[in-house]
Amino acid sequence: MSVPVTNASGMNVSVKISAPVNPTEMQEKVEKAISNFFPVELKLQGSEIPELFGEGDLESLRTLHLRLREERILDTARKIFLNGIEGDTTNTKFRLNKQVAYIGKLNFPAGKESLGSIHVEISAQNLSELFLVIDWLAPDTIDGKPVMEIDL
Repeated sequence: MSVPVTNASGMNVSVKISAPVNPTEMQEKVEKAISNFFPVELKLQGSEIPELFGEGDLESLRTLHLRLREERILDTARKIFLNGIEGDTTNTKFRLNKQVAYIGKLNFPAGKESLGSIHVEISAQNLSELFLVIDWLAPDTIDGKPVMEIDL
């Protein structure tokens, strides 16, 4: 069980990242795809199709925060983060394309990918804290520009 780390703002946010390493893939390339966006320690787990797994906190989302702005995909990301909240949970789940992440770009795949995706789960203590993280990562925009940037 992971223990969420409290950052300076007093928020308990935990991030879990995983991606399968298929027999046709090099583990180092999957590691690079993940670490391009999430600076977390990765461990290999599982046997049939092993997967790389890592955990982090709000700090491990800072690269993603920056890259969403650089690639100007805040609206798309916001939709995906909000759609990733299931029911009454206090987390959101989304996927990133491994091959695209390997070259340092972001892509949210529409469906299941043959080699599998990078799976990301962001958890917060409560729903309002989760919405705050989503607002920080991908704020509402007008003409692609953030209406208001918050600092976490």
